[in-house]
Amino acid sequence: MWRLGYESMKKVILISIDGMRPDGVEICGNPFVDEMKRLGAYTVTAQTVLPSVTLPCHMSLFHSVPPTRHGITTNLYIPFARPLNGLFEQISAAGGVSAMYYGWEPLRDVSRPGSLKFAGYLNAYAEDATDGKLTDLALDRIAKSHPDFVFLYMVETDEKGGHDNGWMSDAYLGYISAAIDNVRRVYEACGDEYTVIVTADHGGHDRSHGSDLPEDTTIPMFFLGERFTPGLALDGVTILDLAPTVADIMGVPCAPEWEGHSLANP
Repeated sequence: MWRLGYESMKKVILISIDGMRPDGVEICGNPFVDEMKRLGAYTVTAQTVLPSVTLPCHMSLFHSVPPTRHGITTNLYIPFARPLNGLFEQISAAGGVSAMYYGWEPLRDVSRPGSLKFAGYLNAYAEDATDGKLTDLALDRIAKSHPDFVFLYMVETDEKGGHDNGWMSDAYLGYISAAIDNVRRVYEACGDEYTVIVTADHGGHDRSHGSDLPEDTTIPMFFLGERFTPGLALDGVTILDLAPTVADIMGVPCAPEWEGHSLANP
């Protein structure tokens, strides 16, 4: 099996903020939003997959194929009908070390057993401020171990913001701003060592999501790192492009079945 030398890998942190709509990001009032646009490339018109539901969207994010191919169409995981390596498996096969910190238990299935070196889970339904606590766990692990790839997932924007209070409510916008504060903390602590990518899995409307409405399917993305042009607005981006982009930055081969393409500069 081909493996990349550990020391030669470029490092990436991927942050997913569940249910974060682009217009919510724009009006949440957090000044680091404009700073991310200044520091890196970005899009407020990226498209997710259908159904616009958390587990199908994240399966597509990590495996770069739509739900019609990976077969996950609800928040209930079922084994793939045909084996398909995701981003975690490709990194592991290349000799890289990955970590994952998440606040929604079903998300564990985006990685296969053996592909993670470090992981941390906090139940966002059972305790408060899990987004900040998970950020603390990720930053602590990065300081101690410097893993090659870190996935940080925040769910309070979706569950406590959107579902409990309604998308675009004041409470929802407050949870977005708090999540962006966590992004800022990550970038300030790790931006010299890591490329930082921020995305959402889907948007939402009223107190729901999952439809083909633009409010549900349009997501923002921010790319902060040396392979991206500062201030550049990207067009034609989909959630399928994230795994190939991370793999390209890290120097890891894409799985041959992946459908997306890298957004990083050559």
